[in-house]
Amino acid sequence: MTELRRDLTLTHGIAIVVGITIGTGIFLKSAPMAQAVGSPFWVMAAWVVAGLVAILGALCFAELGTLIPRAGGEYQYVRAAFGDLPGFLYVCMSFIVGAASFAAYGAAFSIFLSDIVTLPGPWIERTFALFGQDVNWQFGLRQAIGIAVIAIFTVVNLAGVAFGGRVQTFLTSLKVLALIGLIGGVFLFSEDAGVAAAAAAPVETAGPAFGVSAFGFAMLAALWAYSGWQYLPMTAAEVRDPDRNVPRAVIGGGLLVVALYLLVNSAYFFALPFDQVATSSSTLYPNAPAVGVLAAETFLGPKAISLAALILLVSTVGSLNGVMLTRARVPYAAARDGLFFKVFARLSPGASVPAASVLAHGIFAALLAASGTFDQLTNLATLNFVLFWALSGIALMVLRRKMADAPRPYRVPLYPLVPLAFVLIMAGVLASTAVESPAEAGAALLLLLGIGLPLYPFFRRR
Repeated sequence: MTELRRDLTLTHGIAIVVGITIGTGIFLKSAPMAQAVGSPFWVMAAWVVAGLVAILGALCFAELGTLIPRAGGEYQYVRAAFGDLPGFLYVCMSFIVGAASFAAYGAAFSIFLSDIVTLPGPWIERTFALFGQDVNWQFGLRQAIGIAVIAIFTVVNLAGVAFGGRVQTFLTSLKVLALIGLIGGVFLFSEDAGVAAAAAAPVETAGPAFGVSAFGFAMLAALWAYSGWQYLPMTAAEVRDPDRNVPRAVIGGGLLVVALYLLVNSAYFFALPFDQVATSSSTLYPNAPAVGVLAAETFLGPKAISLAALILLVSTVGSLNGVMLTRARVPYAAARDGLFFKVFARLSPGASVPAASVLAHGIFAALLAASGTFDQLTNLATLNFVLFWALSGIALMVLRRKMADAPRPYRVPLYPLVPLAFVLIMAGVLASTAVESPAEAGAALLLLLGIGLPLYPFFRRR
């Protein structure tokens, strides 16, 4: 078997976009954002701006996905616009980001599980310096559980894209209903409704005084929660009628997520004092409950915390499954072009999935799950996202010239303002993160260049 099968429908496409996007970030990222900017207003502002950026990105990727409807997504766009080296670096980045994303979902699963059952402390703990910052490393039952979850969904995605799509649709339906229930429950049944909003005074931030770089760092956290619209084009070769279904799923799913996220964060600040949001589960407060669980407690009561945590567990595994389903197609596409190991170009008989790519992502994710916290893993992943989102926005403008006569079933509105705005905002987020979190920025750059540049000459000779 050498060709992927078009088994993904429009429903599957929307489920992939929404199911990957609504995962862990909406339940965990409001805390580090609150620590960075110090007030509910700026947290909500970061969610609004990041949501607008996500829509700009979705518009750009809708055109790119219909212009080049092949497996690989951003790899195809960057390579077509800039050549083999940037395309190969994207494949390396995608492999790192995919694994870091799986590992982050595994870490989040353990966080939410600890709200149901008490988990023991770490078996091993070390602190070391990285790029001028102290980094705390732990390994224990939490990390072991995360690795086990990664292993389970690696096996699910070896069963075939149609089966993975059905699993994704089911999990997405559950998580959307859960979010609607959380929003409705807080606004209709929270015992202290409105009291928390009055108590939501600014608190001391975790870093320097609020500024542009702090807001950019908060946006980076929100962009992790919004990331999802870029995944469907990676499976464009498996989508039925991609000219119609790719833009519908990417744009429609993105708009639905933005609306839900703004409502959920409004519910957080309606139900909880600001300092309680800021001190919920995060790198600074690793043993605290997630903010989503705290909000649910205001109307479900302490005995219902386990139910809320169970809902968050479903949301987490839904994102993990969707990312595994899509990311594995990138090395497959590059291997078909001779820019990655040949074994990644092979499809498994019967299931017709790139089994070697799925397995390799799962193994690397397990290693990362043993080496970082949720916030560290997501910052690493999102930094690489943002870098290649910016390149993809530039690629859109380059391909308008290089492929001027190619059919474009969908065109970005207000061109070139939309891609220009998207690229400039991504550049600002990268600069802000380098200032606010040099350890994650340095690690992301080191992994990308340290793996990609030494390997490229080998594949280029082939």
